[in-house]
Amino acid sequence: MNYNFIAIEGNIGSGKTSLASQIASDFKSELILESFSDNPFLPKFYKDPEKYSFSLELFFMSERYHQLKDKISSDLFFNNKISDYFFMKSRIFAKTNLHRDELLLFEKLFNIMLASLPAPDLLVYLHSDIKRLQTNIRKRGREYEQNIKDSYLESIQDSYFDYLKKQNKSAVLIIDVTDVDFVNDLNTYSEIKRLISKKYTVGSTEKIIL
Repeated sequence: MNYNFIAIEGNIGSGKTSLASQIASDFKSELILESFSDNPFLPKFYKDPEKYSFSLELFFMSERYHQLKDKISSDLFFNNKISDYFFMKSRIFAKTNLHRDELLLFEKLFNIMLASLPAPDLLVYLHSDIKRLQTNIRKRGREYEQNIKDSYLESIQDSYFDYLKKQNKSAVLIIDVTDVDFVNDLNTYSEIKRLISKKYTVGSTEKIIL
């Protein structure tokens, strides 16, 4: 393991949790999983995004901050860690979901929290096209996700790529997994594991199509 802290990121349904869990197991790393099911505003948001988006994003940001602060900051250099999200995710989704006045307030709080959290040493972004994301979303069967629109997934994807083009805090590995199944295909998973094992320079971006 070349990194103290790896974050696996990607759009909704890209396979973040599945990959993070397997990589953490193989590298004997501590696994940090986002507790999205604890957010009481999530099902409400998908039914009425105008009403619940601000509450949703504030709750997610608070939960992510406290979890990462507890899990990472205290002993980052003693145990390496794999997470299925990174804190910047809060801002990426907020930019898509919030109105301008809400976003201004959100970002003031976000920046205060961000200052006390380390950036991932390696950020792995799993990219899938929208059709594949929708297939994965239907397959995992969460009722409140079944009516997610393509346009929403596209806006989230655009926000991620906008951030990845500008960031310089982490090494970035973008892996296109549109046409592969790394959960059930051992060869594909082994290649992803090999790519994650490599040493990349902070601020660099490497793009791989599998």
